[in-house]
Amino acid sequence: MSEEDDIILSELDDEELVQQMFDDLYDGLKEEIQEGVNILLERGWEPYDILTKALVGGMTIVGADFRDGILFVPEVLLAANAMKGGMAILKPLLVETGAPRVGKMVIGTVKGDIHDIGKNLVGMMMEGAGFEVVDLGINNSVEAYLEAMEAEGPDILGMSALLTTTMPYMKVVIDTLVEQGIRDDYIVLVGGAPLNEEFGKAIGADAYCRDAAVAVETAKEWMGRKHNSAATA
Repeated sequence: MSEEDDIILSELDDEELVQQMFDDLYDGLKEEIQEGVNILLERGWEPYDILTKALVGGMTIVGADFRDGILFVPEVLLAANAMKGGMAILKPLLVETGAPRVGKMVIGTVKGDIHDIGKNLVGMMMEGAGFEVVDLGINNSVEAYLEAMEAEGPDILGMSALLTTTMPYMKVVIDTLVEQGIRDDYIVLVGGAPLNEEFGKAIGADAYCRDAAVAVETAKEWMGRKHNSAATA
C-alpha cells in the first residue's frame, strides 16, 4: 500500500471514522482500532457510545459473517483481539462514568472441552452490550462453575460445548444447581455448534443461543423479565 493510499483517521468525520473502524475491526487491525477509540474520546464521545456504536457495531458484522461462513475462525480471532485493544482503553472509563450495567454473566466451556472461540465471542459481545462478564476459560468442572457463581453472584450462567461428547456435562451442572436448590437464582444459557433448542430444553437450560448475537438478545430479554418479576414480586 503506498503512502497516498493511507487513510488518516483523524481527518475523517465522526460517521466516516466509525465506518472505517468497522472495516479495521473486520480486518483485525488492533492499533487502528485503538487510535480510532482515542480520536473519538478526544472529540468528546462518551465511552459507552464508542463501545456500542463503533466496537459492538463492528463486532456485530463480524459475528454475522462468521455465522454465515463468510469469515472463519482466524479472522474472527483477529477481530476479537482488535476489539480487546479498544476495550482496554474504554474499560476504566466505563467504570468511572458508571455506564449502564445490564447484568453480570459467568461463562465457561464445560469439562472435557477445550474449545473457546465461540465462548470468547459471546463474552466479548456481551461485554459490548453492557454486561459484566467473568470468563472461566475452558474445561470447567461443576465445582469450578459453582465456586465462580458463589464468588461472583452473576445473573446469568453461560456454558458452551463444541463436542457432542461434552454436551451432556451441561446437564450435570444444571442438575447440581437443582440439587442445591439454587437453579432458579440464575438464568442458564447454553450454546455451541452441536447443540440445538431441543437439547437446551431437555437439559433444563433457560435458552439455547445459536450464536453470539442471539446470546446477547436472549440475555437482554431474560434480564428484562427478571427485572419485571422483581418489580412485581
